[in-house]
Amino acid sequence: MSEQPTHEETAVVAEGTSLPLFHRTVRPEWIDYNGHMSEAFYVLVFGYATDAMMIETGLHAGYRESTGCSLHTAESHLRYLREVAAGSHLAVCTRLLGVDAKKARFCHELYVVGAPDDVPEPDAVPVATTELLALHVDQRAGRTAPFPDSVRERLASLVEPAPAWAGRSIAEVPAVR
Repeated sequence: MSEQPTHEETAVVAEGTSLPLFHRTVRPEWIDYNGHMSEAFYVLVFGYATDAMMIETGLHAGYRESTGCSLHTAESHLRYLREVAAGSHLAVCTRLLGVDAKKARFCHELYVVGAPDDVPEPDAVPVATTELLALHVDQRAGRTAPFPDSVRERLASLVEPAPAWAGRSIAEVPAVR
């Protein structure tokens, strides 16, 4: 299986969401010295889920080639909630949370499922989550640029309510005195 997502790899839509699920299986080389998936590979899987979301919303390779524009992540907040073992089948649920002229806010929830193309159970708890703010950037000009109306409208049509965990920041840790 290639690393880059294809439409076929994103074809299952999760109940209650607008975008297809993204699937991966944890590779042995993704396992760290603690015996579970290393933090870098959660980011990798979420990155590929973002690529899949871009394909689904018209921000695919052809769009990038013809316009010189793409999404650039400006901010992210990742939560590691459960350990994930080698060989685990993963499903990522992506939700668009907001869009304006030049920005998109979205999140991913990572689940362990029983088989490569399974949908998480309705009461499933994610093993990790991430929330991202992305900017639409004209790479030729080196600055943000408005989304074309058709892309902005497609993104806006997919906006869903934010999950309860979204919008949080890292808690302050008081200094020991």
